Amino acid sequence: MRTSNYDKFPFVPVAKAEACQTGWAAIGAALRAALPAHATPGQPLVLAVECYPGTALGPLRQALTEALHPALCLVADDLYRAPADLDALVAGPLTDDPVFGRLNGLTVRDFLDPQKMQVAQATLAAATGQLVLVLGTGATLVCPSPTVLVYADLARWEIQLRQRRGDIANLGSDNFAEKASLKYKRAYFVDWRAADRLKKQTLPRADFLLDTNDPAAPKLIAGADLRAALAATVRRPFRVVPFFDPGPWGGQWMREHLDLPDGPPNYAWGFDCVLEENSLLLGFGAARVEIPSLDLVFAHPRELLGEAVHGRFGTEFPIRFDFLDTVGGGNLSLQVHPLTEYAFDKFGLSYTQDESYYMLDAAPGATVYLGLKEGAKLPAMLADLQRAQDDPAAPFLAAEYINEFPAHRHDHFLIPAGTIHCSGAGGMVLEISATPYIFTFKLWDWARLGLDGQPRPIHLAHGAANIQPDRTTAWVQQHLVNQVQEVARGEGWREERTGLHEREFIETRRHWFTGPVPHDTLGGVQVLNLVQGAEAVVESPTGAFEPYVVHYAETFIVPAAVGAYTIRPHGPAVGTECATMKAYVRT
Repeated sequence: MRTSNYDKFPFVPVAKAEACQTGWAAIGAALRAALPAHATPGQPLVLAVECYPGTALGPLRQALTEALHPALCLVADDLYRAPADLDALVAGPLTDDPVFGRLNGLTVRDFLDPQKMQVAQATLAAATGQLVLVLGTGATLVCPSPTVLVYADLARWEIQLRQRRGDIANLGSDNFAEKASLKYKRAYFVDWRAADRLKKQTLPRADFLLDTNDPAAPKLIAGADLRAALAATVRRPFRVVPFFDPGPWGGQWMREHLDLPDGPPNYAWGFDCVLEENSLLLGFGAARVEIPSLDLVFAHPRELLGEAVHGRFGTEFPIRFDFLDTVGGGNLSLQVHPLTEYAFDKFGLSYTQDESYYMLDAAPGATVYLGLKEGAKLPAMLADLQRAQDDPAAPFLAAEYINEFPAHRHDHFLIPAGTIHCSGAGGMVLEISATPYIFTFKLWDWARLGLDGQPRPIHLAHGAANIQPDRTTAWVQQHLVNQVQEVARGEGWREERTGLHEREFIETRRHWFTGPVPHDTLGGVQVLNLVQGAEAVVESPTGAFEPYVVHYAETFIVPAAVGAYTIRPHGPAVGTECATMKAYVRT
């Protein structure tokens, strides 16, 4: 039997159980009690439920109607422009590329039909003294000042699962049957950007937060309790909720070492700290309220990120830790990331996806493909890549053009944008990178199909515009492979700088330790992973937060507001040498 102490459902304990209402009966009772207390004489009694795109409106409407018996129900989604008109509206930002679009300034208001809105708001104004339910994405645009405001939230991973099942369409669309990858693309470039703009205005004033991730067990907490929970979270170390996904090259290491379910054929990705994707669990006694991690970034960017990082990145979390598992699997796609200027010109990004591969583990014979071989001719390589794409019988011979370096546990390979690369089979990679996330140009996918049986998109033109031809063998060895330098040591610990490259804004430090190690955020957010040792404890020298135990391979965040903290071996790791990898933004 597999055993693992890796916590797949980490949570932040914030309040007692009575602060959370679970189930529609309890939620309805809480809302019925709140409405009269907030009523304004001569005005309609309005319960507005602002919904994140993907919320199941049918069950939500039915449950609230049965609980509250409103005289009138207005659904914001019924007030949108026609789907064909919205398709035309988003066509420019989406482009005709199957993967990439362009970031844009669309808002939820752009989806609403002005004439339908005028009629709905006139109907609402006439409902004096009556209870009116307004719900959907844009409910607070229909009624900007409701009697009671509820924000119905939903995690990004749950949205993706609903997209894959065909349960939901995109915002204002009827594309239920469209490929999940295209729904995701539209959500990434349009729906989520527009909804987040509205969320930033709405969530800080919400009277209640409604967790709609589990339709069978919805949960309601007061807005004041949510805000108190977020304020407490940014003053202590915490973890977000990881999720895992199979892929055509996926391996078996995570299944065995992290005790994952047996269902999928493999696990390719582990999203352990990608705040745009992961959720945050808040503990109310035994109940768990799940919210998108971005809610924390939006609410407390300065305390979480620090002044300098917030000043540079705004309400984006710029550091990403994730897992890439090819142990018992295959090579990742051969790929390259866009240069900064290309990312801005083509996609509207303010920064690009520089990254690195830290080898959490490696099977014998594991390799990493990185940089061009000395003497490799870029035009010839691109011609061979195109030929392989056009003719599956003529595979691309990567060994003729790309360096293949042996990969061992604790090796660190740096990958500034513009460097051709991929993890070979047999590697368990902790990927440490900037966060733009989807902007990877696949050059060659080893003549295989995706899990859907279809070829995955290849972006040779984008790749050709970004591959740096001078990043060849000698340069890569000198600048990108195991650039380890000891920078400090103390009793029972030593600190090493392992990169990243000077073109990258992320700094990484590895600490080896058998005793307590002093750390300090120095006013900027830090992300760490316990890369060796069964268990460690993070502590405040002043008792500012409760001791926080982390386990092997777990990624955790230390907000800027924490300041000084220590890490030492704990439990079964006492008496052994542990190691952490830490990343932070250079300032």
